[in-house]
Amino acid sequence: TEDVRTILDRALADEKDGLGAVATEVPDEILELLAVQSQGDARAALNALELAVAAARECADGVKRVDREIVLDVLQKQSLYYDKGGEEHFNLISALHKSVRNSDPDATLYWLARMLESGEDPRFIARRLVIAASEDIGNADPQALLIATAAFQATETIGMPECRINLAQATTYLACSPKSNASYVAIDAAIQDVRQQTVLPVPLHLRDRHYEGAKQLGHGDGYEYPHDAEDGWCNQDYLGVKKEYYHPVDRGHELEFLQRLEDLRSRREQSNG
Repeated sequence: TEDVRTILDRALADEKDGLGAVATEVPDEILELLAVQSQGDARAALNALELAVAAARECADGVKRVDREIVLDVLQKQSLYYDKGGEEHFNLISALHKSVRNSDPDATLYWLARMLESGEDPRFIARRLVIAASEDIGNADPQALLIATAAFQATETIGMPECRINLAQATTYLACSPKSNASYVAIDAAIQDVRQQTVLPVPLHLRDRHYEGAKQLGHGDGYEYPHDAEDGWCNQDYLGVKKEYYHPVDRGHELEFLQRLEDLRSRREQSNG
């Protein structure tokens, strides 16, 4: 602490590289506070001193007087700062995302505020919200993706500080929405099959027949047009093997998908039985 205090005194006196060229008055107790709060980090103490002097108003006699209130405000903001490429950067966005996932809007708002006050790029936060809208909410509330995307566009268009309102609206909507990761799980399962299993050929009745010679090869033969069916569905194989990747949950809008798919799969089994 004593060493840091010495460095602060030198900075105030140095007219070339320090703050000596500015008429400044910083009481001893303020310098002591800065030295103690820096916890041995001279760079942090110097940055805080510089910010405090910059924030102080010039009095009638032309002197900038730094008081305790100014220093405490600087120290509070400085304590929120974190390396945007470091561990705390990822810790905070992880906390925000997980708070959304578990439907806690209050925790989500706190982590959002922490990141914004720390100087995080709001576009980074908005991108994560777009991801969360599909990863954790999906078809349980399809509106979530639209709102998150709109918030991202608004953030890019408006910027801080106003875009904090757009981000707050999106985070609270996502946090309060019903949750499903069924789409996320489904695409990863399908990708796993593509990577590890024999590649399936496209069935002949699904192949394109608009190029020359396709019809002679039998492409498109036997294809049934679903819109011609009574309820817009026909019992036709579209994959060649039996696979069920998508399993909707019984929450939100996805409950309707679950009921419809159960009905269609049941009808297919009865028809093929």
